[in-house]
Amino acid sequence: MNDERKIQREKLLSQRKNGYDRVPAQEIPAMERYCSRYKTFLHQGKTERECARVAVELAEKAGFKPYERGMALKPGDRIYRVNRGKSVMLAVIGKQSLEKGAQIVAAHIDSPRLDLKPNPLYEDSELAFFKTHYYGGIRKYQWVTIPLELHGVVAKKDGTVVEVRLGEDQEPKFVITDLLPHLGGEQGKKPLNEAVPGESLNILLGSCPSGEEDEKDRVKMQILEKLYEKYGITEDDFTSAELEAVPAAAPTDIGLDASLIGAYGHDDRVCGFAALQGILELAEPEKTAVCMLADKEEIGSMGVTGMQSAAFDTFLHDLCDGQSVPLRACYENAFCLSCDVTAAYDPNFPEVFEKRNAAFVNYGVGLCKYTGARGKSGASDASAETVAYVRRVLDEADVLWHISELGKVDAGGGGTVAMYMANRNIATLDAGVPVLSMHAPFETVAKLDCYMTYKACKAIYEAE
Repeated sequence: MNDERKIQREKLLSQRKNGYDRVPAQEIPAMERYCSRYKTFLHQGKTERECARVAVELAEKAGFKPYERGMALKPGDRIYRVNRGKSVMLAVIGKQSLEKGAQIVAAHIDSPRLDLKPNPLYEDSELAFFKTHYYGGIRKYQWVTIPLELHGVVAKKDGTVVEVRLGEDQEPKFVITDLLPHLGGEQGKKPLNEAVPGESLNILLGSCPSGEEDEKDRVKMQILEKLYEKYGITEDDFTSAELEAVPAAAPTDIGLDASLIGAYGHDDRVCGFAALQGILELAEPEKTAVCMLADKEEIGSMGVTGMQSAAFDTFLHDLCDGQSVPLRACYENAFCLSCDVTAAYDPNFPEVFEKRNAAFVNYGVGLCKYTGARGKSGASDASAETVAYVRRVLDEADVLWHISELGKVDAGGGGTVAMYMANRNIATLDAGVPVLSMHAPFETVAKLDCYMTYKACKAIYEAE
């Protein structure tokens, strides 16, 4: 093939290929450093409250200040606002007026898990358990027989809030038991999603009785005594508690080549950290850069801390008021990268993917023009112009990306916060890290894709 023909082919054909064949060797150490920081963030933040707290700590170290309504701001000022301890909004004020719009990256920091019911503690056959109600889309059979931790808060009647963290490090763990194969014949005949009913996801707490032999619920009492000794909480305090059972595994490198990261909570903290780290490194962008770390995405983004809440509008409205700019003018000229994970092609399950349009491990950030289910239901479906804009921004910043969709048209589907940003009249595109075993208690991502997603977020913040 002559040189002219080769140049023509490279010009006309897509250059989609493995990122390790494209990324400069000198970027690999930076990628490893970034992923090391990300693993620390994951380990410290296994719940949305913990993620919000860690995000604020990192932001304050980077010079961000709490925003107060009416505060005078100038280009380069770095501010944040926390919404009820569960979502965080950060901004770096740009040189241009907010009338020209803002560069927004929105991710979520909640993940699928098991929440304790309001009246969770009971004893049966001299074993103590917690009743749970699963949060988000889980495959219930994946949550049995794995070590669990319990994180969250208990709000007492007197107004004090007690932070609870049980099962960390060398502390005793918790578990949900399962039926042994010798007696599991009938269970094995059930469909996968029915073999472990939601009401059987009961967390084993202990077996040692307390008190005199003639007392009732002695094991339950022993658990309450330990909780009261450590946290000063009683059984009625569970009524006003938010306690979450999360996997006990720590983030770890995966593979002989250590090219992957295995952990709980990649969806969507892998994108949340990328969005956060990108804005922490900004100096004085052309347009105001905004990072939204939202709660409640896994259950529809509703609620006072979700993306459908007015909290985001209030934050931007306050910033616009400071410049005498109508919020609607800011929104119609703004852009949002809805930074959320996508499904990585898994050759063990090729039947649910359409390979030409699937996201691949080590191919960089996956751009998703639309999500939703089947006929694009529940998707914002970005315009051609919006996708072209992001292509240009990422290419100019040497960000490796590839176009993707979640799976085959009729295989299922899912959503992100994109539709809620688009409903605000903000041009929006989904993009994020391809994930293997998404929504499992232990998910897997590629380091290269994590790093490229961070670079993509930073490029969007810096774009005009």
